[in-house]
Amino acid sequence: MVVAILKYIIRSIVFLLLTILTQIGGVVYLLSLLTHRLTDKQTTKTWQKHLYRTASFVALYNIATFLLVPLLARPFGRVPLPLTQKDHLRPLTLLTCLLNRHYVVPAMKKVAIETAREMNQRYPGTETNYLDANFPFLKGFPLIPHLSHNDGKKLDLAFYYLEAATDRVTNEAPSPIGYGVCEEPLPDEVCTYCACSSKGNWQYSFLTHIIPQGKKDKLLFDASRTKTLAELFAQREEVEKIFIEPHLKTRLHLQSGKIRFHGCQAVRHDDHLHIQLK
Repeated sequence: MVVAILKYIIRSIVFLLLTILTQIGGVVYLLSLLTHRLTDKQTTKTWQKHLYRTASFVALYNIATFLLVPLLARPFGRVPLPLTQKDHLRPLTLLTCLLNRHYVVPAMKKVAIETAREMNQRYPGTETNYLDANFPFLKGFPLIPHLSHNDGKKLDLAFYYLEAATDRVTNEAPSPIGYGVCEEPLPDEVCTYCACSSKGNWQYSFLTHIIPQGKKDKLLFDASRTKTLAELFAQREEVEKIFIEPHLKTRLHLQSGKIRFHGCQAVRHDDHLHIQLK
């Protein structure tokens, strides 16, 4: 009885975590449990049974993620952003796509691709890296840790950078996930994270403490291209809001009223742009 209860608790936790992280992972996990009787017949060794069970889940998850979900998401009004470089728009890391965090409404995909193309035309060789977008299903389903990425109308984009050693344009980013390596305020600029932290908003700079900062000195913030990217989105009628840290709005001389502060309840936005449709 005790073993059965522990097994149920563990499976419930796994289901919950996979659902929170990927939205579909919990359902795929439950389906994979149905294959255990079949895979367990392949061996009598415990470690091999667990290996086969894991392989079964991985296979089912990849089939669902890359073949089924893109089709099933369409009736929910969501479409996936490109898995690889296409029209000069690409994920900074494929982990975003593997976790199903790259879904948007068709209007957002259109705006993002057209803006990425325009950036490449103005700055040849430029590839625009997207970060988190939304999950494929159900309006209101939270994309943790984001507060508002739940309706297909939000998209985060990485800043552009230069190679510190050569001052040449690069399409790399200093953070492996695009978040957590920030363009700090200069001495004469407003320190928003200081003000937010002093108010008790501990989460505001949390990622800067856990994301590796090793590439920070190798890449320089590209103010010119990042300013152009923000302005191009601000010019789009479909775009309602753009979030960026106040000191960068001032430094880049961004004038649009669509470009604004996101509030201390969120996290820092001096490592990415947040785009939001009407």
